[in-house]
Amino acid sequence: MTTRLSPLELMTKLISFPTVSRDTNLPLIDWVEDYLNGHGITAHRYYHPEQPKAALFAHVGPEVEGAVVLSGHTDVVPIDGQPWDTDPFVVTELDGKYFGRGTCDMKGFDALAIWALVEAHHAGKPLQLALSFDEEVGCLGAPPMIEAMQGV
Repeated sequence: MTTRLSPLELMTKLISFPTVSRDTNLPLIDWVEDYLNGHGITAHRYYHPEQPKAALFAHVGPEVEGAVVLSGHTDVVPIDGQPWDTDPFVVTELDGKYFGRGTCDMKGFDALAIWALVEAHHAGKPLQLALSFDEEVGCLGAPPMIEAMQGV
């Protein structure tokens, strides 16, 4: 069994993947899937038909109506031309605040959602996770991911 990571550890790992919307998110998706598999959670993917990108979704606990889906996205906006004082793909704490590309939108939330999914799994509670791609360029990855979720 994989060690349960804290939300901060998860966020730090997710931010380390430079998933700028124009680039692939597959290394991040691979890592999340491996982490979930290490906890006995089966994840499913929806692949972009033309680009090296994927969405990931998973369900834990009993199959019941009204289960909550924690839905986020894996892409971040580019950093080109931005005056960062720190490495945007390394979480840095300054004055009690965390800095890094995606700490607020959206990898901080994704970390909490992954953490909650693992906790729900170990508690036998129903919960779903959905991580899409291409949100930053028009929410393009969510609709086909939702369709793919219907078939699982």
